[in-house]
Amino acid sequence: MSSLFYLNKYLVRYKWRLILGTIFIICSNVFFVQQPGLIRDAINEIEDFIANVDPQATSNILKQGLWLSGLYTLLSILKGIFLFFTRQTIIIMSRFIEYDLKNEIYDQYQRLTFNFYKKNATGDLMNRISEDVTKVRMYLGPGIMYTINLFVLFSLVLYKMLSRNAELTLYVLTPLPIMSLLIYFVSRVINKKSEKVQAQQSLLSTIVQETFSGIRVVKSHVKEESVSAKFEKEADLYKKNSMNLALTNAFFMPTIILLIGISTILTIYMGGLQANNGTIDPGEIAEFVVYVNMLTWPFASVGWVTSIVQRAAASQKRINEFLEVDPDINPNHDAEQEIHFDQDIRLNQVSLTYENSGVTALKNIDFNIKKGETIGIIGKTGSGKSTLAYLIMRLLDPSNGNITVDNKRLDELNLDAWRAYMGYVPQEHFLFSDSILNNILFGTKEDVSFERVQEVAKNAGIHDSIMNFPEQYETRLGERGINLSGGQKQRLSIARALIKTPDILVLDDCLSAVDNETEELILQSIKSELRSKTTLIISHRISSLKYADRIIVMDDGRLVEHGNHEELMSLKGIYFDTYKRQELQTDQNK
Repeated sequence: MSSLFYLNKYLVRYKWRLILGTIFIICSNVFFVQQPGLIRDAINEIEDFIANVDPQATSNILKQGLWLSGLYTLLSILKGIFLFFTRQTIIIMSRFIEYDLKNEIYDQYQRLTFNFYKKNATGDLMNRISEDVTKVRMYLGPGIMYTINLFVLFSLVLYKMLSRNAELTLYVLTPLPIMSLLIYFVSRVINKKSEKVQAQQSLLSTIVQETFSGIRVVKSHVKEESVSAKFEKEADLYKKNSMNLALTNAFFMPTIILLIGISTILTIYMGGLQANNGTIDPGEIAEFVVYVNMLTWPFASVGWVTSIVQRAAASQKRINEFLEVDPDINPNHDAEQEIHFDQDIRLNQVSLTYENSGVTALKNIDFNIKKGETIGIIGKTGSGKSTLAYLIMRLLDPSNGNITVDNKRLDELNLDAWRAYMGYVPQEHFLFSDSILNNILFGTKEDVSFERVQEVAKNAGIHDSIMNFPEQYETRLGERGINLSGGQKQRLSIARALIKTPDILVLDDCLSAVDNETEELILQSIKSELRSKTTLIISHRISSLKYADRIIVMDDGRLVEHGNHEELMSLKGIYFDTYKRQELQTDQNK
């Protein structure tokens, strides 16, 4: 349960609700434990009436009965009122903590870096912020409330019973040590089984998320049956683990009720012997029976509460695994907010090895990007082109070497300010389930006129396509922009990057889905849009790089050639061969 200690800071934050809730539980149970005494008095009154038949006593017993029943009703009402207040404090507190914890996890997800998301499945992340937090809330609400109620009620009932008849109380409590040992051992089993259930549920969430995200791939390859079979296999394992957990939980309730039943039998038997000897009144036997039954639900709930606590502990352990992860990139939020870029960006003997795969994507890269310069980067798949973009955007930090901006290390700059200074169009385009207008405006924090939105859409070559939609810029996109073509997604992503007029624009192979003529128009528009700005164009097509001031050729993570188009053609190396091959393919396609 040590993982649940993390939640203590929230309990401290809402301590007054917890304290008030505890006070209300005490008040509710104070009124509750008075009721068996009324039952005792009522039975003793009836016994006296039967033993001493007196016409005058008939009216007295009716008055006494009305008085006791009225008092019993009043105590029940007061108990109910304070029980309502209890739920309005402790249960509401658990909802507040649930809200705060989800926000904390979400903020942590925002802080964590590119490497983290390459190593963890989206479905698992979603499960921890939804299902796992729900399990934790159950511990913070019903779990705490019923636990406090158990201790308060047991203490009050024990005090009442001991003050009434210590010997009979000892007989009543005989099964409790057995119950305590049972709770201890079964709790350990529940904890292990709960961890298995939560882990399997995360795996199910991951399978579902991946299947729905890639539904077009699944259907195009007619893989519905195999995907369903995989899901069914994991769902069966989840069912098996859940049933094992449910079986353990089901063992609790009957056993505890049996032990409470033994206490009741002992109360009646030993109380009957004492009543027969004249040691106690018959009403006291009934009083003790009611006290024992008062403890039935609190003790019967121990199994349920134990299950809640153990599930919460397993869930919080999973949550803590991510909350305790430190981002591997320091954002330097205390650094200067304003970025100054007047000279160049320099990569000094930069190398990078991916942690999750061990692949060395870049090897001793050494070049610079001057302010206002357009740099083209070309190379075959896996040569390290996109990795260069990740480093310049500082989505990753190099394993060796360093990157400087005007002779100041990039890792010393304010990360948010640096990324806000840049415009980035990634190779994998992501569009939100929102309107086209809002998807474009996502690229800026400033208020932008609709005319400006249309201008960047025209420069990105997407305006005409948008105007052909029935709702034009208010057209709502499906998940990941599923109702757009690949080329439309790319151009919309370019418009999103252009909307803030970045000082540095990075285009990571973002024109691969458009034809050469459209590519030419877009590049011309971008050139006029970002005149005198710094641009980095990554592509596998030489036609995309014709306007670049310098071109860098990558191969197997190394910089093998650099220069302008004419210089590279004269070398007759990799660039020359690529150009001739693409030229031949263009001629064949005509």
